[in-house]
Amino acid sequence: MSFLASLADAYDRLPDADKPPFGFSWENIGIIVGLNEDGSVANVTDWRKVEGNKKHPQSMLVPQRANRTSGISPNTFWDNTAYALGVTAKNDKHTAKKHDAFVRHHIDILRETTDPGLLALRRFLERWTPDQFVPPLWQDDIKDQNVVFALESDRLKNIRMHDRPAAKALLVRVAAKDKGNEQICLVTGQRGPVARLHPLLKGVWDAQPSGASLVSFNLPAFASYGHDQGDNAPVSEVAAFAYTAALNRFLERDSGHRVQIGDATTVFWADASSAEAEKVENLFAAFFDPKTEETAAAAKMVGIQLERIRKGELLKDVEPKLADNVRFYVLGLAPNAARLSIRFYFENDFGVLAANYQRYIEDMRIEPPPAEPYPPLQKYLLELAVLGEHKNIPPNLAGEWMRAILFGTHYPLTMMSGILMRIRADGKVNALRASMLKAVLNRNYKKEAPVAFDPDNRNRGYLLGRLFAVYEYAQTKAIGTKANSTIKDKFYGGASAQPRKVFALLERGSANHLSKIGKESPALRIYLEERIAAIMAKMNPGGDPFPTSLPVEDQALFGLGYYHQRNEFFKKVVKTADTRETTQ
Repeated sequence: MSFLASLADAYDRLPDADKPPFGFSWENIGIIVGLNEDGSVANVTDWRKVEGNKKHPQSMLVPQRANRTSGISPNTFWDNTAYALGVTAKNDKHTAKKHDAFVRHHIDILRETTDPGLLALRRFLERWTPDQFVPPLWQDDIKDQNVVFALESDRLKNIRMHDRPAAKALLVRVAAKDKGNEQICLVTGQRGPVARLHPLLKGVWDAQPSGASLVSFNLPAFASYGHDQGDNAPVSEVAAFAYTAALNRFLERDSGHRVQIGDATTVFWADASSAEAEKVENLFAAFFDPKTEETAAAAKMVGIQLERIRKGELLKDVEPKLADNVRFYVLGLAPNAARLSIRFYFENDFGVLAANYQRYIEDMRIEPPPAEPYPPLQKYLLELAVLGEHKNIPPNLAGEWMRAILFGTHYPLTMMSGILMRIRADGKVNALRASMLKAVLNRNYKKEAPVAFDPDNRNRGYLLGRLFAVYEYAQTKAIGTKANSTIKDKFYGGASAQPRKVFALLERGSANHLSKIGKESPALRIYLEERIAAIMAKMNPGGDPFPTSLPVEDQALFGLGYYHQRNEFFKKVVKTADTRETTQ
């Protein structure tokens, strides 16, 4: 099943409160203008909700938003103040044209109306001029808010202009007039009018606030056999409305169906009964979003099942009903001008996804672990970003990594190269970076990268990383922690890539450091010399211990060996010659 079809089915399963009827959508409304029957303004109501020092518009069910990624196209019975009133706080040279289009559109469709409310709106638009927008009735802070209209007698009953029976009947007639030719819908298989333009999607991070298209054909190069717009891939108006309505609901921040993975806004949903769907959706959200995990664990007891899954228990043992009976969908979206790109799409049984997630958890396991037991992907991705800023996360990497996790395939190699590059740049080898190196080594290179410190590991990269950590520790003990730069700051990149060139220098420097340590702590000097000797004994016995260069996978093991050995110093208890114990 395509994800458009699964989204159309998901629309039917939405609760009534979240399911807009055909031709309507939930929009953020800030202002309600009450009109007298003669078209004069009776009241201007600020419908925004006050939270702290800020006002936020509230969601209201209104006629579906017009498609206007470019050009001028007014909404029906509502719009922002630039369209509805001809006023804006922005420097928009097209404001007059927008308002003129709004007025002409409504006068045209309301030309023959006899309904008192619709007549009031037509009379208002015929008389209104933007210079009437003056205090105290009209306040500057409502500019650019979305506006709806209401007959004043209806406004007091919470009935808006688009709620009137005459308005709903008019919307049906206008929609019927604009219907395209009927074809077989590629989503439902049913014959119906084809949607020439699909409704816009809102809520994708960094996409246009007015919305973006997932399916569109706007250049001759995208068309085939002379077909125009939606005729290139016939989707009925009903199916286009259903899939966009469901996806817009999932994209809302409080929907419980979205997480942000780098530049990929990730939505997910289950094809199951409401109770089972809620369970798996909560579990998936908790897999990748700690905030969701905290909420779900407190409110719905997801935490127990989540912990059992993370410890490796099979889903069929944790929740038997969810293993094979629940179809699960994950969709990653990213902006691309006025359109949306699909970063990844997963469709399979939830049991398969849970098993792939467990494999990812095992890949990332490292000792000592990060301060946060199961860091979200976002924290890992920030380790790849210059200055640790979100905007500097390498493009496409989030989507490629998430796809690898969902499908259990190889991780993107840019993870490894990116981490090695960041370590050379800032000299930081922490648990997050070490676990990412280990994960790529295990899955992509089939190397048994150790989880914890492994004194018996004979890989040359791992041994050289350990040796480098010993040299650095000796320097720290010899000259203290206030040195302007350490050997890691100066030599880490060279030592991990071209050991022969660097380690000869490090050996000479280390001899001086060990000599200085021996004057103050002979036991520590002996301990460090033993560590160096043990490492050297494992490296190419009888030959040159330092290769000319290291391949990238051994550079990753260099980082892992460095991380393990360095952390080993801070937990190791050394027994000195006179039996006293010294914690290093």
